[in-house]
Amino acid sequence: MSTFLGTPGVGNLRGGIPSLVADVFGQPAGAIHHAAGRVPPSEIYRLGCRKNPIAPTVSSAANPEAPSAMQPSHRWFTYLVAGWSGYYVMAIELLSGRLLAPNFGNSIYVWGGIITIFMVALSLGYLLGGQLSLLAPSTAKLGSLILVAAAATLPVVLAGEGVLDWIFDNVRDPRYASLLASSMLFFVPTAISGMVSPYAVRLLATSVSSTGKSAGALFFVSTFGSAAGTILTSFYMVLWFEINQIFVAMIAISALIGCAAFAFRDARAAV
Repeated sequence: MSTFLGTPGVGNLRGGIPSLVADVFGQPAGAIHHAAGRVPPSEIYRLGCRKNPIAPTVSSAANPEAPSAMQPSHRWFTYLVAGWSGYYVMAIELLSGRLLAPNFGNSIYVWGGIITIFMVALSLGYLLGGQLSLLAPSTAKLGSLILVAAAATLPVVLAGEGVLDWIFDNVRDPRYASLLASSMLFFVPTAISGMVSPYAVRLLATSVSSTGKSAGALFFVSTFGSAAGTILTSFYMVLWFEINQIFVAMIAISALIGCAAFAFRDARAAV
């Protein structure tokens, strides 16, 4: 019993309920005793809670998931990455049709297979990018996505023709052959590129109220990049360069942008 009464807080039971309430809520014991004769216990409890309300003790500055203001250089670089990612996806989608045409033709079946694979890969990328953005997002990690997507495109340049020849010899139906070829060569880089947009939205979101505005601006830049990739690739690049030369140039640009991301420190000012 003595041990129990010697426990901090519990020992105040010797002074009765007012002493215990005073210890919990920080009110002077004399005031509690004075009030106890005139005020119901429920009112004493309310007064104590009003002085010491129960509130979260973790500040937004100490909470790593609290929204924070992004530095202007980080913001513009994030838009650059999103725009280039949109360009990259549409460029390789158009080039994939040119790459598959010698083996499987240029019919609507082939293009249907290509578009299906790209849409499925992008949908998976959006899902994974959103999940990845929950794990301490940073500009450097955003740049890493561009680097990994570029690395995943290298097999198209190094072994693309061999893969297409093997599929041509073993899959007779051009519909399923185009599906398989698109999956083997372009699914992974497209999925990784799809992770960029949701990840970038997480970086740009500085508050709940501005999340929609940030997402709208980013999707505008990303879609505009996709339009630029479509028109430049189909109208000019395929006329001036070989397909593999275009792939190598885009991989090199992605590598430069991805490496540049590591030069940015993720110092953010708390809102």
